[in-house]
Amino acid sequence: MLIERKIFRQIESYINSKEAIIITGMRRTGKTSLIRFIYEKIPSSNKIFLDLENPLNQKYFEETNFEKIKSTLEFLGLDFTKKAYIFLDEIQLVRNLPQVVKYLIDHYKIKGFLTGSASFYLKNLFTESLVGRKYIYELFPLDFEEFLLFKGSKLKLPDRASAITKPVFDTISPLHDEYIRLGGFPEVVLKTSFEEKKKSLEDIFTSYFQLGVLRVGDFRKNEIIRDLILLLMERVGSKLDINRISSELGISRITLKEYISFLEGTYFIRLVKPFSRNVDTEIRKMPKIYMCDSGLANHFSKINEGSLFENNVFQNLEIRGEVNYYQRKSGVEIDFILNKEIGIEVKINPTKNDLRKLEKISKEIRLKKFKVISKNYPSDLAGKKNIEFGFFI
Repeated sequence: MLIERKIFRQIESYINSKEAIIITGMRRTGKTSLIRFIYEKIPSSNKIFLDLENPLNQKYFEETNFEKIKSTLEFLGLDFTKKAYIFLDEIQLVRNLPQVVKYLIDHYKIKGFLTGSASFYLKNLFTESLVGRKYIYELFPLDFEEFLLFKGSKLKLPDRASAITKPVFDTISPLHDEYIRLGGFPEVVLKTSFEEKKKSLEDIFTSYFQLGVLRVGDFRKNEIIRDLILLLMERVGSKLDINRISSELGISRITLKEYISFLEGTYFIRLVKPFSRNVDTEIRKMPKIYMCDSGLANHFSKINEGSLFENNVFQNLEIRGEVNYYQRKSGVEIDFILNKEIGIEVKINPTKNDLRKLEKISKEIRLKKFKVISKNYPSDLAGKKNIEFGFFI
């Protein structure tokens, strides 16, 4: 049974618009399930779903004469004399697809639903070919509410963080701990045993490396990109020191930057830039490194509880907007700033002093709001306005 994702509510309003819907994100975050869910929601029978990881389906789109492609789709059952819906999964595997989709949208009543795992490819190739003809949505691993839904839990989080009492917290906490340790990939959450979940994480990484890196990327030395991935996993929450890492791997700074850009463009890592009112300052300072999913980071590296929790908080904040960090030369910092308005500090066990420091810095840099995100239940701070729990983001 397909389970509805939150992002479907954003897409639903545009199901019948002319523009193509493009869904991108890390491999195995549920893009295929999402467009299959949409496919089943559309009452029309004039629709087709093609998985482009299948070489036979790829071949349909290799024609340079787009009318021949149209004829092939007619052979497969589409009626071009009326509104038709075409669903294409993993479009980065077929190079001329943007031009094909543009042609079909321009000449026929076609609504396209497309998925891909490489944002750099989608943005570069679709920018010119589908200007004004597309909506792009990014699908991330499950947030905690979706995690509960996929687990089949009947728990419903209170509307207000202040309503979470100690007994309520103690009920939610074991599930939240599992979410932090094993992450939010749908197939991992749906597995019942710990061993099955670990195996799924290994499969996800193997799939990403074999299909997302080796097939899509063009690297002279595959072992270097592999070692870079493993190295970055161990540095969650750390600044990206290009000079140091290029020296460790024995590659040039230019090559390293290309590799980093590829890993970010395929959603495996995320880079968080420093917050500044001055754009030039923001560009000069080092970004921080986070993984797409805390479960992957935890399974393949030895990172401490605080860094793992911080990564999990980040992956939930990323769904909600632009994320930066703030640090002064003196070392004073704020872990995250959301949408340039909300200062967020992440703590396993926050103190009153943590709250006071965050309030002071937030006011000094003119942030509208601030809050401390806690993993554990802080008895002396529970119920305070600016304290929230990790599962409540």
